[in-house]
Amino acid sequence: MVTWIVASAIVIALYILIYYNFLSGVPCRSDTSLKGRTAIVTGANSGLGKATALDFARRGARVIAACRSKQRAEAAILDIRKKSGNNQVIYMHLDLASLKSVRVFAETFLKSEPHLHLLVNNAGTGRAGQTADGFNAAWGVNHLGHFLLTALLLDRLKQCAPSRIVVVSSVAHCLGRVDLSDLTSSTAGFVSSLCSYGTSKLCNVLFARELANRLEGTNVTSYSVHPGFVFTDAFRNLGIVCKLLFFPVAFLFFRTPADGAQTIIYCAVQEGIEKFSGRYFADCGVRKVSPHARDDAVARKVWEVSERLAGLHRD
Repeated sequence: MVTWIVASAIVIALYILIYYNFLSGVPCRSDTSLKGRTAIVTGANSGLGKATALDFARRGARVIAACRSKQRAEAAILDIRKKSGNNQVIYMHLDLASLKSVRVFAETFLKSEPHLHLLVNNAGTGRAGQTADGFNAAWGVNHLGHFLLTALLLDRLKQCAPSRIVVVSSVAHCLGRVDLSDLTSSTAGFVSSLCSYGTSKLCNVLFARELANRLEGTNVTSYSVHPGFVFTDAFRNLGIVCKLLFFPVAFLFFRTPADGAQTIIYCAVQEGIEKFSGRYFADCGVRKVSPHARDDAVARKVWEVSERLAGLHRD
């Protein structure tokens, strides 16, 4: 009995040692205040978005929680207000699977909020199916919805400069391939859904890169971020077999949302990183991306196609 207790204690101690030294990631150590600054965080009702919104609120920011579910968002906001002591955290409806909803959100925000200093494009999905506009769900939500949102808010960000745009991507961008001739096909099966998710995250990286090029000289900067492997509500859409296989591993070895949010927060508040606008960050530092994620010609093409599909194309 004693042997089992000692063995269990050793295993637990090793797990804690490994997690906090190798798996949890690098914390953002900046103490930058956000008092007087306004931030939008998409998907702030749970996971990475909620952890990011909580950090911003603790720093004194006015935080707009841009979420699809009013019920879940309001519950999260109450929790954030309680933990941060900041009541300047409010809900605005945003469904990134609908370009109409994105436009309504932007119009409502611009009419009611005079300032915008931080835009965190965090919300995402890996589900199969299509958006309300007929696009592949992962690409439509993770990339195109955020592309339109950013475009509609860009003038306000410029007016309030210095300001920043943080695009939450993933190391899964390495799995992506840009096929601009087919962005509407729905996916079925785990492998196809994973590839579609990877493509959407590749477009996130390319978007942040092209955005930085277009914003040069405006004092508005953009960054793409890999938050690490994070155990969030996004995995609730997995099938029952996948859940049984995946959840134990994720629970033990994936990062918590608070740990995963550290690089997002770093790119939003860390001083002196403006020269790295357009770059890809992980563990609070600049990281290299796969070759097809740093192709400026492809980035421009993705921008042009996204502009047209989002209804922003100018002849």
